[in-house]
Amino acid sequence: MAVVTFVSHDGEKHEAPLEEGCSLMQVAKNNAIPGIDGDCGGEAACGTCHVIVDPAWADKVGPSGPVEEEMLSMNPERQATSRLSCQIKASESWDGLTVQLPEFQM
Repeated sequence: MAVVTFVSHDGEKHEAPLEEGCSLMQVAKNNAIPGIDGDCGGEAACGTCHVIVDPAWADKVGPSGPVEEEMLSMNPERQATSRLSCQIKASESWDGLTVQLPEFQM
């Protein structure tokens, strides 16, 4: 089974099984990962599921779309590989994916 690791700002790691076709936000919520709230339910309207994709995985995960970019543009903790986890559909081929959680999203 493929696994994603969510790493909190202070370095605490939480692993969760990737569920093909589910968003990373839903994977996090299904596994009670702290720091992923998903207040808007996956509509890319709140930014409470912000993650920073490990640069080694950025191309595999893919780019953000225009709606996601608009929401990320308002986030002061945005990084080059920032994404909204609600907009990333998980793939079983991503075993070992690592995403960092921003400091102020805890």
